[in-house]
Amino acid sequence: MSLTRSAEATASRTADSRWLELLARAGFIGYGIVHLLFAWLALQIAFGTSSDDGDQSGALRTLSEQPLGKFLVIAVAVGLLAMAIWQALEAAVGHRAERGKERVMERLASAGRTIVYLYFAWTAFKVFKDAGSNSADQQEALTGKLMTSSGGRWLVGLAGLVVAAIGIGLVIYGARKKFEKHLKTGEMNPKTRQLARRLGMAGYIAKGVAYGIAGLLVILAAVNYDPEKARGLDAALHTLREQSYGTFLLALVALGIAAFGVYCFLQSRYRKV
Repeated sequence: MSLTRSAEATASRTADSRWLELLARAGFIGYGIVHLLFAWLALQIAFGTSSDDGDQSGALRTLSEQPLGKFLVIAVAVGLLAMAIWQALEAAVGHRAERGKERVMERLASAGRTIVYLYFAWTAFKVFKDAGSNSADQQEALTGKLMTSSGGRWLVGLAGLVVAAIGIGLVIYGARKKFEKHLKTGEMNPKTRQLARRLGMAGYIAKGVAYGIAGLLVILAAVNYDPEKARGLDAALHTLREQSYGTFLLALVALGIAAFGVYCFLQSRYRKV
């Protein structure tokens, strides 16, 4: 028991590290930049001019092609890694202000964010190293490989259900403004608080729509034995564009993703870390 308490105390001290807080806040800025570039790619897809994948790996490649791009990409990777460490510590010993089921759910959410931030940090590192960072192609190849194995189509379908559930969860999270409890709203003036609320709602709902469509496409890929549909967000955005009024709808999603990018900048200042 004493070992457990000692481990928790060590994790708690690490979580309260000033350097970790600064790196995590810088990570939100990098995360915001990635989403703004992601939104730009989505707009290009909407109007039929995109030359890269409409997902975060495409956004990171776009960033790497700019002046000082390689430096910026590795800086984003470091910031995202710090965010992953912070959320891992939150999953282990954090959310002490919550009680019972609420704390359990918050810690599970932090565990999920840890995986997301680690994935994006790894993607940024691969872009920096030019090591085959096309996540859409990789997802399609992995799906095809899984479908050839026993029970693989069930695994792919299950993965699609999980992604679709995440999308629905993001929509609910944004619509109910649950993100506000993680912000230092007491330090905001009324206009800033209203701006954060509107950006957060638009951003989380737009991301939820994109992930929900991506999850549905993965499920259809499993049902129809069609790995080409399982290209993640890139396929979701292209599929949305092909619908009636698709250009308009995709432009709205792109604006929502851009709103999330700006919201990340506000989080770098007002997020409870």
